[in-house]
Amino acid sequence: MHALSIPTWIIHISSVIEWIAAIWLIWTYGELTGNRSWWGLSLAMLPALVSAMCACTWHYFDNAESLEWMVTLQAAMTLVGNFTLWAAAVLIWRSTKSTKNDTNTIAAQSIKSEP
Repeated sequence: MHALSIPTWIIHISSVIEWIAAIWLIWTYGELTGNRSWWGLSLAMLPALVSAMCACTWHYFDNAESLEWMVTLQAAMTLVGNFTLWAAAVLIWRSTKSTKNDTNTIAAQSIKSEP
């Protein structure tokens, strides 16, 4: 456990805790708004969380050579996480785009129907 200084450990652990809190808050926001795209974002954040936990685990065991595979897993989860976060962002963007179009269509129809 000597691989990192105490301040660095504090940053690592607090970042993991913050990421978990963000996942929970985004999931809750999706429930409150009824927009499942936000649930997708919270699920898309999980690979990045796994990546962070791999890094913390590897450092906890003093960067042991027997755990070198965790570095590869961390890199893979970072890559997967970047793509899942991108896909979730696209889904959120599309869901807000369709909502705006529906709102504009309804407003335009009501204006046209008035004499």
